[in-house]
Amino acid sequence: MQIRPILIATASAIILSACSQKTGHSVYNVCDFGAVADSTADSAPAIQKAINHCSANGGGTVLFPASMTFMAGPIHLASNVNLHFEPNSRLLANPDESIYNESAFRENRGEGMMWLSGKDIENISITGTGTIDGNGVAFMGAELHDSYELKPVSDFDPRPHVLTLINARKVNISDITICNSAYWTVHLIGCYDVAINHISLLNNLKIRNGDGIDIDHSRKVRITGCFIESGDDCICLKNRREFEEYGPCRDIVVTNCIMTSRSCAVKIGSENMDSINRVLFDNCIITDSNRGIGIQNRDEGSVSDITFANMTVDCHLYSDVWWGKSEPIYITSYPRAVGNHKDAGWRFPKGATEGKCGPVNNIRFYNIACRSENGIFIGCDTPGKVSNITLTDVDIDFVKTSSYPGLVYDRRPCVGEGFAKAKAFGIFAENSSDITINRFGFDTTAFPHDKFGGEFNFIGCSGIKINK
Repeated sequence: MQIRPILIATASAIILSACSQKTGHSVYNVCDFGAVADSTADSAPAIQKAINHCSANGGGTVLFPASMTFMAGPIHLASNVNLHFEPNSRLLANPDESIYNESAFRENRGEGMMWLSGKDIENISITGTGTIDGNGVAFMGAELHDSYELKPVSDFDPRPHVLTLINARKVNISDITICNSAYWTVHLIGCYDVAINHISLLNNLKIRNGDGIDIDHSRKVRITGCFIESGDDCICLKNRREFEEYGPCRDIVVTNCIMTSRSCAVKIGSENMDSINRVLFDNCIITDSNRGIGIQNRDEGSVSDITFANMTVDCHLYSDVWWGKSEPIYITSYPRAVGNHKDAGWRFPKGATEGKCGPVNNIRFYNIACRSENGIFIGCDTPGKVSNITLTDVDIDFVKTSSYPGLVYDRRPCVGEGFAKAKAFGIFAENSSDITINRFGFDTTAFPHDKFGGEFNFIGCSGIKINK
């Protein structure tokens, strides 16, 4: 009568033993490789050893145990590795500037270094409910009213980007919290087949250049259900000149995200030397941002076939430190200004002393509800460079919420005057063509009447169709 329970117990023990053996061979606890759970010892060598061992043995999980903090300098990711962060675990960037010397932009060393990075890799995951902390304020200068001072740099900026992936395929970033970046946070360069799901990306809103997710020369990228706060752009699509061999940026879908920015929550550009197309943003909320949805073409590349649908956009004026003047929707193409060392050395084609800007066309907006201190701005330097713009069921509630005077639109960075001084119009457009407006609404009840110029202001435009 007792044979059956004994057999069941024996079988269960065999199953549990097998599971234990399998887990033991595929899970690599960073503590077992010498990582120290405190904020003073650099655990990068131990973490790197765990990653290398995991990848060399066919892949698996590199585990950061619960409720432990590991401080680390630069780390290189490897193929077939899942970095998994258990609850309340934290990976903290080492604040020592001297250890960051691998440029995030190759020969261009003036725009930050790499902290976590991977090149020519595949099947990479970063998962769990712990935190990756860029320790951003440690790399800043003095705190100002609405930003931090940037420390003086010439051609070398030691501020670390949190995560840089170059030519990575099959990437999954899920559930994790990434915060406090000193420069860009997640930078995807020439990547293919990327899924970013349900992460919280929480940067200090006073840190300039603190982008959230930058999609650069990448394809087949899906971003879903994320919460992003960043001083600079939350989600930005671009084609940097330093990585031109990776081709266009296309086939991008962003859904169900909530974003806040002191610059532009959703930006396409401004660095774009190739083409950006086949892009969809749907069912997103932008709140408490300087600019909402921005297409900012400043180089010879083109932007086309972009759709924004079912979005709520809430904007406010901030200081001139941040690009933007509370434009809820912004569609522009102007040639880039010649200015600082970045523009002179890296923004223009090699050997060029001035730049050109490419066309922006076939841009669609559907069901966009805006609350802002300014209206929509559409503009370009020569007639027709921005064309085929459709706005359907777009509404703006004009509400004065800041102490900044307004009465200006922001063309920066551009040749000539960076600001277009004008009252707030529902839509202010210059030199653009084939703009179709279907069911546009606005409300100025809570807005000073002397700051409002009217429903539309078209300067040098053609092919305007307005359907009430």
